[in-house]
Parts: sequence; C-alpha cells; structure tokens
Amino acid sequence: MNTDIAASIAAKASQAAKAVANLTTEQKNAVLQSMADHIRCATDSILQANKDEVATASANDTSAAMLDRLTLTPERVEAMAKAIEQIIALPDPVGATRHIEQRPNGINIEKRRIALGVICMIYEARPNVTADAGALCFKSGNAVILRCGREAIQTSLVIAQAMQQALREHQLPDEVVSIVPDPDRDLMLALLKQDQYIDLVIPRGGEGLIRFVTEHSRIPVIQHFKGVCHLYVDQSANLNMALELLINGKVQRPGVCNALEGLLVNKVIAAEFLPQVAAAFSQHDVIVHACQQSIGYFAQAQPIANNEFGQEYLAAEIAIRIVDDIDGAMAHIDQFGSQHTEVICTENHTNAERFIRQVDSAVVMHNTSSRFSDGGELGLGAEIGISTSKLHAYGPMGLEALTTEKYVVTGSGQTRL
Repeated sequence: MNTDIAASIAAKASQAAKAVANLTTEQKNAVLQSMADHIRCATDSILQANKDEVATASANDTSAAMLDRLTLTPERVEAMAKAIEQIIALPDPVGATRHIEQRPNGINIEKRRIALGVICMIYEARPNVTADAGALCFKSGNAVILRCGREAIQTSLVIAQAMQQALREHQLPDEVVSIVPDPDRDLMLALLKQDQYIDLVIPRGGEGLIRFVTEHSRIPVIQHFKGVCHLYVDQSANLNMALELLINGKVQRPGVCNALEGLLVNKVIAAEFLPQVAAAFSQHDVIVHACQQSIGYFAQAQPIANNEFGQEYLAAEIAIRIVDDIDGAMAHIDQFGSQHTEVICTENHTNAERFIRQVDSAVVMHNTSSRFSDGGELGLGAEIGISTSKLHAYGPMGLEALTTEKYVVTGSGQTRL
C-alpha cells in the first residue's frame, strides 16, 4: 500500500515538473508573490496549528533546540513571506548559458542550466522549510515533494495549502508543491525507492535522520550531517573582535547549525583572552567543557578529554581547547570538524590565507561570525540546506545548486569523419 501511495505522489510530481519547466521567469515570480501573499493571509491558521504542535512537543520533553526550530511567531511567518519575495528578486538560473568554445570544425559548444526535475525534501520540526523549499524549488524550475516530521506536520500542511492556492490561481497543479500528509516512516522509505520519478533527496534534521535517509535511498542524497563549527583565535587576533565573534556565534541562537560549538585559542594569548571569555560566558550562562590547559580559567567548567571533542551541543554549551599554533588548530578541525563552517580571527594575512586554503570546510571565514553561514546572509535568498558533502553542492544551497547543466552543441551540418 505504501509503495503504491509513494509511486502515485512521485509520478504526479514528475508530471507537474514539466509544467514548471515551461514557465518564464516573470510567470514564476508572479506565482511566488502570490505564495507570499497567501502565507501572510494564512498567518492565524498557521500560528494556531503551530501552537498546538509546540504544546504537544513541550509535553513530550522535546529539546530546547528542536522547540526553537518548531516554534513560529507572527514575525517568523512574515520572515517566511519575505524570504519568498527575496527569491523573486534573485536571478533565475534556468536557461543561463555559458560558452565553452568553437571547435576547429565549426561546431559551437555551450552549457545551459536546467532544472533537476523532482526534489524530495525530508525534514523534521522545521515548518519554515516548507515555504523555503517550496519557493526555491519552484523558482529553479523543479517540483518538490515535502515530507515533514510528525512534530510539525499540521503546521506544514497549512503552509503548503497556502502555496497550493497560489498555484491553482495560476492554473498550475497542486503537485508542483506536494506535501506528504502522513509522516509514517514506511511511507518515507517507499518514497526513497522512487528513483524513476525523483531526481534528488535533501534531508534536513538530526544526524540520525540524515544517515537513515542516506542508507536507504536509491536516489542521490545531499548530506548535511551536523554543524560542529569552530572559532580559532590566533596569536595576532584583535581580542575585542574575537570576543564579539565568539559571543555572537555561540549565544545569539545556539540551537542552529551555524552556531559555534568549539573555541580554539592560541597558547600565546590564552592567559589574556580566556578570562574575558569566562566573564562573558558567565553573563550568558554558557556551559563550558574545557581541556586540561584551559579549565583553570573557568569557575565551573567541566573537563573534556582529548577524544571527546566534536559534539554538536545545539545549546548554550561549548568546548574549549588551547592549541600551540595555527597548525594545532587546523589539526583539531580536521579531526573534529564537520565540514560546515570554520572561522579564524587574526590580523596576520599569511595565517588567514593558510587557514582559508587548508581547512576542509564548506564555508571558511576570516574575522566574521559563523552566524553568516546562511543562504540569506550570503545573498542566496532562502536556502534549501547546507551541504557538507562535495557532490553535487558544497555549503549553503540556493537556486543555482538546484539546477544542473546540459551541453548544447550547434553546427551547420558538420559530420564526424
């Protein structure tokens, strides 16, 4: 039964993708504006559904990080609508052409951007993903199948229905943005077998969900396992700047994947810098897990062994380690990082360039907060996810990452000898 349902959902989405592929940029933008408008009009319904789900999640002892992602406010609903309008303003990647070369025999070779086709988004307690993914996939010429976790399914259904109303107003099928109404895991497994219709799967959620999807899918998967992000404070860092980057990266919104989970401090400036860190963390109630060399700077730090780093706390907690130099910092990141976002604070241009060149991470930053590792902040509009695997995208994924290229070869009757 689940196989039949999954096949029907996927087949209808595949057919709907053909309708999207024929739309002009102006037509897509008009639909997107209508989607934003309908989400605004549905604010009360969205918030009521969300209130009920947040209450249920709270009663089930859901973690603070997941509750934060689940909870919507009038401001967050408005932010969803504005994110769609930001996507409208972005260039449409579909149809963009780049010239490769003209061969000696006269044929011209180009590459042209095309949509992927059907994208399946699998996510947990993140109702905003419904709007972001639906809009991004639509603007990039794709149909999308949204499979939300049971924690946020009712909220996501209301959001998706608002977007589908916009589709109907423009004579487009609902299945351009379809949502799986049943969060049953067996149905999800059946969807992951629909490689005849679905071109890409993007899971967003905890590491367990992403590993489960990767292990069971017949369809290519974009992976985003976790965000173990570090700030390395170099010997030549501006310490006032470093402290601001640290507090912003850890405290502003600790339950998101671009929050800092590790602080690495050069031993030369540790005695000057760590007391400032201790005072700031005390004000913000940050729990510190400190290495043997740094624990003495903190009144209530918990000791952490050298093999216990690499945790994604998603809370007001952080691991701190004193390192000998930039090489020690990069070695630590190589062992414990998750290829998400890594930051160096330094006034030494040579060290900054070494860090940027050698650290294997989707986003590498110099003297700026890890919290900017976000599609919207990087000018992509709403992001569909942050890939920590290098194929077919790496880092925050915007419109262009939801397309691919095909060769277009033109000639004047040439034949191969």
